Amino acid sequence: MTEIFTPFLTAFILAYALRPFSLWLERHRLPRAAAAGIAMIIGLGIVFCILSLFITLLKTEIPLIKTQFPDWLQNTQAWLEPKLTQFHVTFDWSQLKATASQKITEHLNDNSDALMSSTVETVLMSGSSVIAGFVNAVLILFVMFYLLIDWDHFFSLIKKLMPVRAQETVHHLAMHADGLLSQYLRGMIIVISIMSVFYSAGLSFLGIKGAIALGVFTALMIVIPYIGITIGFTLAVFAALLQFGPGNELLGVLIIYSLGQFLEGFFLTPRLVGERIGLHPVAVLFALLLFGKLFGFFGILLALPISAVGLVVLQYAWSRYTQSTWYQR
Repeated sequence: MTEIFTPFLTAFILAYALRPFSLWLERHRLPRAAAAGIAMIIGLGIVFCILSLFITLLKTEIPLIKTQFPDWLQNTQAWLEPKLTQFHVTFDWSQLKATASQKITEHLNDNSDALMSSTVETVLMSGSSVIAGFVNAVLILFVMFYLLIDWDHFFSLIKKLMPVRAQETVHHLAMHADGLLSQYLRGMIIVISIMSVFYSAGLSFLGIKGAIALGVFTALMIVIPYIGITIGFTLAVFAALLQFGPGNELLGVLIIYSLGQFLEGFFLTPRLVGERIGLHPVAVLFALLLFGKLFGFFGILLALPISAVGLVVLQYAWSRYTQSTWYQR
């Protein structure tokens, strides 16, 4: 069932995100179909750039693992061996280094291409076969194009399906949810742009390879609360360790990500996004797990927007319940 709804849900969200740009093109006297097509091309270009960025990140990290792991292990030995000697613990470091280097090199040589292709396939296909993924992609493009063209007509049909007595309430809830999501999306775009520059500049200053790709990737991961920043931070620490070992550069990464979290959490997000959704952290994690299970990778990305719409409905239902005579009695 989820395989059927996922392409339509994805197309609806993408059309919703691209609709402001499509309307802007229409106001500049472009035909509606042309405006929708240009908006889709821009959206697909952004998605392609994000995927290319992720592939670039993998291509940067994998060679670093092969080339820097022996040096990293040697630095670890120099730092750890005196401490282990105090407790009369000894290792055959030369044998450990040779065996680990051989295994890692063989594994990465055999599976680096498969790792990147399987990662991209997971992102694009969400576990489906290649043919099903291609069909879903075509279906998403088709539905998205016609949603951009017939957006108002589509929602007027939905309105007619509603009972007359409920149309005003549904319209009020839809406008409330639309305003909430619009402010959230605009704010997140600004926050991601600022944090991309911050992380990329900071990591470039430290001399980390692939700093721009890593910085932009970390900023994009902000859309996945808690989990996203953890992934970006882990990759940055891993890159610093592979390049420089445990040293000042690793401390620099810790400082940059601490400042980034402080800047985003206490200044940018409250001012530009605000507490728009108002979900408890436990509810956020539950939404991520639930929608990730139902809709795969896209479900994780859409968990918060969908939860925001659900929260609007729950708040309205709660207000009606508390105002009812049955509750007040």
